[in-house]
Amino acid sequence: MWKKSFLVFLFSLSVQKAALDCERVRKTNELPSPSLHSETDTVRRGQNVSLSCLQQNKSLEITYFLFRGDKRLQTQDGKGEPVTFNLTVSEAHDLGPYKCKVQVANCSKYSLPFNFTFADPVTAPVLNISVIQTKTDRYITLRCISFNGSLPINYIFFEKNITISPVISKDVRKPAEFNITKSNTAEVKEYRCKAKNRLPDHAKYSKPVTIPSTGGDCGPFCLQLLLPGLLLVLIIIILVLAFWMLRKYKANEKPVPGLEPKQCVSSAQDGAKYSQEIHYADPVFQQVAPRDQENSNNSKDGYVYSELVL
Repeated sequence: MWKKSFLVFLFSLSVQKAALDCERVRKTNELPSPSLHSETDTVRRGQNVSLSCLQQNKSLEITYFLFRGDKRLQTQDGKGEPVTFNLTVSEAHDLGPYKCKVQVANCSKYSLPFNFTFADPVTAPVLNISVIQTKTDRYITLRCISFNGSLPINYIFFEKNITISPVISKDVRKPAEFNITKSNTAEVKEYRCKAKNRLPDHAKYSKPVTIPSTGGDCGPFCLQLLLPGLLLVLIIIILVLAFWMLRKYKANEKPVPGLEPKQCVSSAQDGAKYSQEIHYADPVFQQVAPRDQENSNNSKDGYVYSELVL
């Protein structure tokens, strides 16, 4: 009986000692709260990610637990080095919140929660350039937009491989604009832009666009600028020519005698036994001189009539 009592006494002492040790650890901060982090908090669906849990005390043997909400996912033991948990984020519930728990004996601490966010990668942006040219300068407006990808999107403009603009952030699906002024030179200028959102390592570049020199052959870029105006002028010329030809045709059109349309009247009796067709022609009146002198005093002007053909 006394042995049983002694064991109970030892167990009680050990519990009290552990409680005292845990209380001492809390007071001396020998077991601070761990930190939980990842290289990125923005991911694509189905992306593999890593969460690292770090405890600053490098002398203790620590057990690490990873939780998502109230569900324990993984457990690892470690000492002095961060512990890494690997997982895949595919569905909305995989976004978190995640917590890391460290435990030494009966003492435990939790990290702050960590959440992921879904994002769609940007597509290659489109660069458009408009130029206003004077005798001495060219005023250039660069416009860049990516039509896909989660907002906000950051844009940067380049001349060849040199950055010429600050980061321009757009939280709406509208082009980023950047204005520059260049003096008229014989040098050809090449521009492009870059689009990037919160997804790391998913930046996309536009195709380069070239502005030709101010002298010499204008090249494809000028043709692109002039083509809409040329098409408009061509359409106007075609319409003017068509209107003029129509007016000329109507002015020269004259009726030809004897070629006027004739009316045709048909009648039928008893089916196909009898049919009659009547043609009408307009009579033509012509004034003629008298035949002899004797009749010229006693007669009026004479007329001849055309034959009425039936």
